[in-house]
Amino acid sequence: MSYKRKDRALDEPRAIEAKVGVIKRADGSAMFKIGKTTAYAAVYGPRNIYPRFLADPTKGILRASYAMMPFAGVGERVRPGPNRRSREIALVTEQALLPVLDLSEFPNSVIDVIVELPQTDAGTRCAGICAAAMALADAGLTMKDLVAAVAVGCIDGTPIVDLSKEEEDYEGEVADIPIAVLPRSGKISLLQLDGEIDKENLMKAIEMGKKVCRKIYQIQKAALKKKYEVTK
Repeated sequence: MSYKRKDRALDEPRAIEAKVGVIKRADGSAMFKIGKTTAYAAVYGPRNIYPRFLADPTKGILRASYAMMPFAGVGERVRPGPNRRSREIALVTEQALLPVLDLSEFPNSVIDVIVELPQTDAGTRCAGICAAAMALADAGLTMKDLVAAVAVGCIDGTPIVDLSKEEEDYEGEVADIPIAVLPRSGKISLLQLDGEIDKENLMKAIEMGKKVCRKIYQIQKAALKKKYEVTK
């Protein structure tokens, strides 16, 4: 029995909004919202890194942090402060973003990317990556590409795009697959899997995700362009 959605097509993401320049004191910042999940990202740097033994004389370091606000999620209150999940998501955020950055320009320096989510309903790491990529561009860093991300998956053998929290908690067979894509090259910089899925449906889900990431890329670009439009 195939899975059917009530509110949108299987290959259709939730409503998306994006904006840059949302945090005044940051060197670059962005907001990315997909459905009820909202991520804010702020970039600080390049700046001196402390403690100094962490410095790399050949290139700069990208350092990401990730946090959900205590009352951001559906259900139980999130405990404030770093935890295993937030550290894991910060690490995959760094890995998803590194392929588009040339950090050789900033030896002995660090670029901090801080991602916070005041409201969540699934797809949090992907929303954070989308916001972080836009914030890095807003900070004026040289980038080979942007990074667009979305969670794809499979429910009862049916590939779908952009799972909601309700779908993540579905009682049948569920696979949740966050992916991040470099839109111009089509290369994947993040691919994770929670659950079980066969090879054919995995490839279908990834292709569906790549199409949605191209749409997200256009929204990201439009948000960046809008900030620098000259008002006549």
